Amino acid sequence: MPELAVIGGGQLARMMQQPAIALGIGLRLLAEGPEVSAAQVVVDHEVGDYADLDTLRRITADVNVVTFDHEHVPPAHLRALQESGVACRPGPQALIYAQDKGDMREKLSELSLPAPAFTVVDPARDGDEAARDALVEFGAEIGWPFIVKTTRGGYDGKGVWTVASAADLDQPFAAVTASGARLLAEALVDFRRELSAQVARRPSGQIVAYPVVESRQRDGVCVEVTAPAPDLDARIAAEATAIATSVAEGLDVVGMLAVELFETQDGRVLVNEFAMRPHNTGHWTIDGAATSQFENHLRAVLDLPLGSPVPRQPWAVMVNVLGGSVTDLVTQRAVALAAEPDVHIHLYGKEVKPGRKVGHVTATGDDLDDVLRRARRSASILTDGEETP
Repeated sequence: MPELAVIGGGQLARMMQQPAIALGIGLRLLAEGPEVSAAQVVVDHEVGDYADLDTLRRITADVNVVTFDHEHVPPAHLRALQESGVACRPGPQALIYAQDKGDMREKLSELSLPAPAFTVVDPARDGDEAARDALVEFGAEIGWPFIVKTTRGGYDGKGVWTVASAADLDQPFAAVTASGARLLAEALVDFRRELSAQVARRPSGQIVAYPVVESRQRDGVCVEVTAPAPDLDARIAAEATAIATSVAEGLDVVGMLAVELFETQDGRVLVNEFAMRPHNTGHWTIDGAATSQFENHLRAVLDLPLGSPVPRQPWAVMVNVLGGSVTDLVTQRAVALAAEPDVHIHLYGKEVKPGRKVGHVTATGDDLDDVLRRARRSASILTDGEETP
């Protein structure tokens, strides 16, 4: 009998399979389609709709614990599963803050954690005119431009706008008219760089923290992660880890938690967003840490003792492989391995589309410049068949 059900068939679920095999953990997967990333490697899988309660009941019928590749399962369904004796980890009381950015911001404020100034408006409830007036007032108070996001559904730069005037509000309002979602407005942060702090937490309360990393974004998509973040002041590293720990404990998160942060030009740390699952900024841990984020996620949700998050080498660099001119990744894999045989390649089994995350590479070592060069070269060969200068 499988020990754990996983809802969602993306690359995060796919990367849970390898440590599950090593630990002898049986996984059962609910996938969105027969050829999605995780369905290609998890034998015990069913294709179905995660928003259908009967399907969720069937997939968890003889499983004690369920976890997630994404945060989109309706909270009411998760509560129903809990009432039937299935442990949801993380649970609906935590996941609601990952599902809705407005709820997240309000909870961070309640926990007194540092974040950009914000306001939330609800056009469906209050009407477009009143909601627009509230955002114009927000701009007058904190200054233009500022950031507007849909509170639900946005990711990788989607559902996010920089607005410099009232006229720029037309696009975000049009985007939420059909969905009925709210809009979150945030101050535009003058940041030096983006950081990510990850912790794993068991139901018993044990927590382990990974080194704080630096992430680089392009068009709202993570392209590169360096672990640990170079030249990071010890005070800022400690504060970032303390924030992640406070979120995990304050929201009763079980499993992996990634808190994305801004390091500001004046030396502060502000929370951007968080995710209650393994996260792109932690993919380096597969090859660069004593225990990967995927193994510790499985350990945490099954309430097993957590593994060490200590890095294996001084530096690790993860570069995402985004869809480019190379369409046959299997053939190109040999070219990349010949060029950089010590770089670890992870392919997700996805059809190549422009800008789509189809894999990642990780290099490790004791010379950061060399590690960066090798990781970027390998990813470039897999993306465009060319080497980064």
